[in-house]
Amino acid sequence: MGKTALILIDMINPYDHEDADLLIPSAKSVVPVLAGLLERARAKDVPVIYVNDNFGEWRSHHGELLDQAVAGPHADLVEPLRPDGSSLFVVKARHSIFFETPLNYLLNEQGIDRLVLCGQVTEQCVLYSALDAHIRRFEVVVPRDAVAHIHADLADAALRMMERNMGATLCESRELWD
Repeated sequence: MGKTALILIDMINPYDHEDADLLIPSAKSVVPVLAGLLERARAKDVPVIYVNDNFGEWRSHHGELLDQAVAGPHADLVEPLRPDGSSLFVVKARHSIFFETPLNYLLNEQGIDRLVLCGQVTEQCVLYSALDAHIRRFEVVVPRDAVAHIHADLADAALRMMERNMGATLCESRELWD
């Protein structure tokens, strides 16, 4: 096994989008899990990469996205996951963390071949990112308790698809970096 990176998908979020009311309860349950994962990954010098929607703003600086998210009514879902000085940040426009982003280049430059995908939304961005990672021959790990969903039944199906069709390893977050 080579080098691993922790990828946080779309967690810098103002939660003002169409499905936010359905997503927020699940996000609330994963934020403490993600905060623990971040702490353990950073303690082990595991690279942390935030890949985040730009919400149509097309700003290249993650600070503006972060400021907007923590200024909103759901700052409690963002503040515990704040990027630190060693975190990398990639802005994306669509569902997959790879679509039209420099992420593949960045991962190759860093010698990373194993991705721990977490964040939101399980049945959308996490699923499509897992597929794109699989196609690019990355090893994919998805901690079940570290991904938030809009629809629980679709999230369960997405996790099964990631495991069965993409060879992803499903685990619990406590199994990582103990």
